[in-house]
Amino acid sequence: MPWRMFSIALGLLLAGLIALPADQSLAQRYGGNSYGSKERQRDHKPGEFDYYTLVLSWSPTHCAAQVKQRRNDTQCNRKPGQRGYAFVLHGLWPQYAKGYPERCWTDFKPFVPKRVINGMLDIMPSTGLIIHEYKKHGTCSGLRPDGYFGLSRNIYRKIKIPQRYVHPQKPQMVSPETLVDEFIAANSVIGLRPDMMAVTCGGPGNRLREVRICVSKDGNPQACGRNEDQRRLCSAKRMYVPPVR
Repeated sequence: MPWRMFSIALGLLLAGLIALPADQSLAQRYGGNSYGSKERQRDHKPGEFDYYTLVLSWSPTHCAAQVKQRRNDTQCNRKPGQRGYAFVLHGLWPQYAKGYPERCWTDFKPFVPKRVINGMLDIMPSTGLIIHEYKKHGTCSGLRPDGYFGLSRNIYRKIKIPQRYVHPQKPQMVSPETLVDEFIAANSVIGLRPDMMAVTCGGPGNRLREVRICVSKDGNPQACGRNEDQRRLCSAKRMYVPPVR
């Protein structure tokens, strides 16, 4: 009898210990700062953030890293005669001054209707990406899919892509500073400044990956927070810009 009681007690203790990591895992997934900061811990609530970052992805770099997935990727698996993609809209990310919210709880199912998806494919050419971006970032905007992607398109339209990046057929080498200067010159009308954007690079030859532009909640350019630290995102002196195929 004593041995049986000891076994039961031991089983309950182990059950309690096993349950603890599961609870911690849920807390890490849905709460706290994704940057791991202890300075600003709070629950992520839809609509409660400081600014947006519009993320433009350099499609040739993305596709070069998606060789195995190209068959099911409309962005990289082009049909004959279809024009290749250069800069495409990766997403519109709600940001804090430091860190960012993600996968916010909503009082509705974060389902993106097919008509909304179809309406974005010309500038965001991946159904999977559209669905992913809304679940991870759009749910924190405080907007439903129609409003979130409508705002994304409106901001995307405001940004003018410098001519040399519209549809380049030859590889290029460029410094992050030069690319920033070119975007500022092309977007002087909307008041774009160096502190309102950042460039990301990486991989073989420090390839151009993204251009990130910070905007207010109503879509006007504004100074970025600590998330867009250029030294962290791309410290290379020169980047390789693969051509559009």
